Amino acid sequence: MIDPDDELDVAQADAEPARKPKSSKAWLSLITSYEKAGYEDYQTRCANIEKQYANLARLASVSRSREFQIFWANIEVLKPSMYARPPIPVVATRFNNTKPIPRAASELLERSTAVTFDSEDIDGVMRRVRDDLAINARGCIWVRYEAKSKDSGLIERVCIEHKNRRDFAHEPGRGWIEVGWVAGRAWMTRKEMRQRFQKTSGNAYAGAIFAKQKDDKNKTDGKLKAGVWEIWSKTENKVVWVTPGVDVVLDEDKPHLSLEGFFPCPQPAYGTVEPNSLIPVPDFLFYKDQAEEVNELTNRISALTQALKVRGFYPSGAGELSDAIEAAIKSVDDRKVLVPVSNWAVTGSAKDTIVWLPLDMVATTLTQLIALRKQLIEDIYQISGLSDVMRGATNPNETLGAQTLKSQYGSVRIRDRQAELVRIARDTARIVAEIQAENFQAKTLLDMSQMEFETDAEVSKAIKALEAQAKQVVDTLKAAQANPQVQQMAQANPEQAQASFQQAQQQVEQIAQQVQGLEETITIDKVMKFLRDERIRPFTLDIETDSTIQPDEDAAKKRTAEFLTALGGALAQLSQMVAARPETAPFAGEILKFAIAPFRPGRQMQASIDEFVEKMKASAGQPQPDPRAAQAESEAKANSDRAAVEQAKAQATVAKSEADIARINADAALKQREADIRIREIEARAAADAQKHAQDMQKGELELARLRLHLAQQAQKGIAPMIEGHIG
Repeated sequence: MIDPDDELDVAQADAEPARKPKSSKAWLSLITSYEKAGYEDYQTRCANIEKQYANLARLASVSRSREFQIFWANIEVLKPSMYARPPIPVVATRFNNTKPIPRAASELLERSTAVTFDSEDIDGVMRRVRDDLAINARGCIWVRYEAKSKDSGLIERVCIEHKNRRDFAHEPGRGWIEVGWVAGRAWMTRKEMRQRFQKTSGNAYAGAIFAKQKDDKNKTDGKLKAGVWEIWSKTENKVVWVTPGVDVVLDEDKPHLSLEGFFPCPQPAYGTVEPNSLIPVPDFLFYKDQAEEVNELTNRISALTQALKVRGFYPSGAGELSDAIEAAIKSVDDRKVLVPVSNWAVTGSAKDTIVWLPLDMVATTLTQLIALRKQLIEDIYQISGLSDVMRGATNPNETLGAQTLKSQYGSVRIRDRQAELVRIARDTARIVAEIQAENFQAKTLLDMSQMEFETDAEVSKAIKALEAQAKQVVDTLKAAQANPQVQQMAQANPEQAQASFQQAQQQVEQIAQQVQGLEETITIDKVMKFLRDERIRPFTLDIETDSTIQPDEDAAKKRTAEFLTALGGALAQLSQMVAARPETAPFAGEILKFAIAPFRPGRQMQASIDEFVEKMKASAGQPQPDPRAAQAESEAKANSDRAAVEQAKAQATVAKSEADIARINADAALKQREADIRIREIEARAAADAQKHAQDMQKGELELARLRLHLAQQAQKGIAPMIEGHIG
């Protein structure tokens, strides 16, 4: 029965007729050939091994035989040793390329890839791959690119998925390089298939085989789903979608991703494989016989342990002795120690009436079984390569060297598995970075990386503004040269005119330098052009991942101390050489990078070292002062400073003397002015007195003249003789 949500949209199918699909028989036969090449047996073995590893129904059954869970214990020891922390993508330039655009592009791509790893839960994906590798000897990853329109924009993401062993297939071959096609299966509902394939194959999807699918924990979501195989064929340069039960291809197109390795998945992480093939062989099969013997011995030990109880027999007058012995062994009541024997007549003394069950034989057998099981367990550890040190079980009598040797031996056995997980993480990072570089919009990458770049349009606008400013200065200068009045003023004052011309020329040169700096600006358009160039990018950028193995804290501290020691020694020896001869900075930089190359932090410091080298190169291009001349100049400057101090003291003394003389002169001038004022006052009084005396004399003469006139008048009147005698 089809749900209402799964009904066909006939109107949409009629409005958008699908193209005529091709037959899917050839493509489905590829999946069949993969299974017949030996992988069907591999799937069956893996299903049984997974039940042996962890099956709730079997482990919870009370009627099952007793087992020693050695396989589960081994896997739980192996898993944290193989993978313990999520990978961190590292994108760097190859061959210490110091060009700004590749470096900016590498940082942009590294940040966006790290964000994708975090958002897609790379740790969860890698842990499932690790579990598959540890249990089934193969772990697979599938990468997808999604782009959805939303709010007049585009939401882009790279999906990283773990592929179940049953949902991954590939062309059988002796090595991965011979694989011509890979296929990944996705489980889709009717509605999802209609939305995805109705435009390409009409209603053909309705014939697919829908069923309730169970997850790894044997649970189902209750929805009917069909498995759709997405097949990437490198030989035909094509991607097709097919499903069992449908005779036509659901969709077919050219690859929507242009990847260097063509496939949207890295090479699976392999454990042991059959020679000259890619068929994995789970590790459990190598010690399956020993594990079964251990379980058998465990079951026997459990049975004998139940029989290892104190039991005795005494006569009761009836019954059979054999039945009594069997009842004694099977008895579970620890309080019932003695078992009566009915047909055993009482004879002899009292001590002969009770016969005890011989437990020494049971105990001896139980001890031998435990020793045999222990030896089988040691054989399993030898086969699997798990030393006692790795399991946390050590002998206190062993030396540190012996324990270290065991630890190293155990790590050697799993080093290939660790390398496989690191390799698949690196290949996944490369595919993710490649998809982002070739498909993501610049805005998406900038949002993910939180980096800021100017655009070519913004830089061009700024350059045009500077060019307009320079043109305005030049035009102003030309207009001034063509103006007769300005020319006359320039002829009248040539120095000022020359200074104005040089100022305008310097302004134009500064604008030209700014324009050159803007032309060398790293823009997002330049970075995206570099990332889009498939011919250059693989040879310029190197994409790796940090280790996925849990670091040893003591070893990390030791490496840090070694790194600081190496760095300090190199700096101490090279700093003197660079200080004396800056032109040796490139050589010193290369030696320094060689010295710190074996250490992980050294890679992060290479950019700083290159910047230091460039600065020292620029310093070397400038004339360097002679140390002796510098010393002479320093001494001359010191002497000059001392002379300046002495001169300042002398000038202060002279200034003080001049000040005293000026004060004395001022006092003398003041006294002179006071004396001059007194003299002028005296002279003024004397002049006033003289003027008054002259006035008095003149007045006296006038009085005499008047008297004479009066006398003359009196004489005329007859009294002149008397007056004249009186006057005489």
